[in-house]
Amino acid sequence: MPGTPVYLVNPSIVIGATDFTGVCSSISGTLGYDALEITAFGDTGHLNRPGLQTVEITATFYGVYGTGEIEEALSSAVGDGTTTVTIYPAGTTPSTSNPEYTISNTMLASYPAVNQSVGELATFDVTFTGGTWARATS
Repeated sequence: MPGTPVYLVNPSIVIGATDFTGVCSSISGTLGYDALEITAFGDTGHLNRPGLQTVEITATFYGVYGTGEIEEALSSAVGDGTTTVTIYPAGTTPSTSNPEYTISNTMLASYPAVNQSVGELATFDVTFTGGTWARATS
């Protein structure tokens, strides 16, 4: 029998060693592998094996400027292929029902340093790509 679906109340995102959960309004992570085709003569369908890991993490952060804030972290991460991002579905304690996904050596190619409209909160929509990922439950 399947488990109970997760109601995402408190997903967490940590960039480097700093928890930016309080300024993040959405996060999405796609983790996988390149599909390497190994189809040979006589096969009746395409066959594949996993290649290199693939990673794409997208997030929306509220615009907060200053020392130790999200704008400074994003600015420092641009073009740096050694950034570590850790995400959790609920809180920051890994368990079988709250796996920790650590993405190492990921890169932020660009970010909107200013993204504001009159009467609205500033936001940063960003995408981290590349690197390697690991899943932990303890």
